[in-house]
Parts: sequence; structure tokens; C-alpha cells
Amino acid sequence: MDKIKNIAVVAHDNCKGELLDFIDCNRGVMGEHNLIATGTTGRMVEILFRERTSQNGEKNAQKKVTRLKSGPLGGDQQMGALIADGKVDILIFFWDPMEPQPHDVDVKALLRLAVLYNIPTASNRSSAEFLISSAFFDHEFSIKKSEFFEYANRDVQEV
Repeated sequence: MDKIKNIAVVAHDNCKGELLDFIDCNRGVMGEHNLIATGTTGRMVEILFRERTSQNGEKNAQKKVTRLKSGPLGGDQQMGALIADGKVDILIFFWDPMEPQPHDVDVKALLRLAVLYNIPTASNRSSAEFLISSAFFDHEFSIKKSEFFEYANRDVQEV
């Protein structure tokens, strides 16, 4: 993992405000990294950077966020594919534990891939704050491949 991280940010509707507040409070740190987001969240993050940083004369006013489709329209699956391809270093996913999601299977698959590929993951404000304040956050870091890789890379014997 390089010093500049590819950080995926995702939030369910009831959690978007909390995610945006987290990013706003940490925009100096978050602005130094590449952000990838699902649909509406990505648009909201871009607007946040544009408004806040231009008001304060900070850099990153035109922060480009790689935007995927909305979660229910395939964005969660796109994000999972990026994780599987090694293009996401960190996942910050504020998901709503109280609201059933019509695309719950996609959410579960995304979280499963984050665990499978040993991606540091934050699911709420506290874990996100801990993650970005880690001594490893602003440095290169080598992710230890999980035991699942042995399974995935095993030789398949022909029948």
C-alpha cells in the first residue's frame, strides 16, 4: 500500500450526513488521498470539498472523487470488484444497522470482500477516526495476505 491511499467511502442514506461530517472534519487528511465513492455519496463529497476549501482558501478545492454507480444500482458490486483487483486500500462504509436495505446481499458481498482481501475497514465514526489516526495511515504499509489466498491460488486438478 502506497503512502497515498485509495480510500473507498460509502454511506447508506441515513448515514450520509455523518460520513460527510467526518470527511469535513478531516478534509485536510482525506484530501491528500484518492477517494472512490458510490453514486450520491461521491457527488456530495465533491460538493463538500468545493464549498469548504474554496471558502477557506485551502488546497483540494477541486478534489476529484472517482464516482461509481449508486449502491443499489451496482455501485457496491463495482466497489467490490475494485477491492478484488487491488485498487482499494481502505474502506470507510457507514452502513445503517437499523434500516433494511433492498440491496443487502450486495452490501454483505462488499463487506465479505473487504475481509477476504484484508482491507482496513471502518463501519462507523469511531472506527474511521481510529483508522485515519493510525501511525500506518500516512506511510507505506504492506497488507499481509490472508489464509484465503492459499485457497484462491491453489492448483486446480483436472478431472
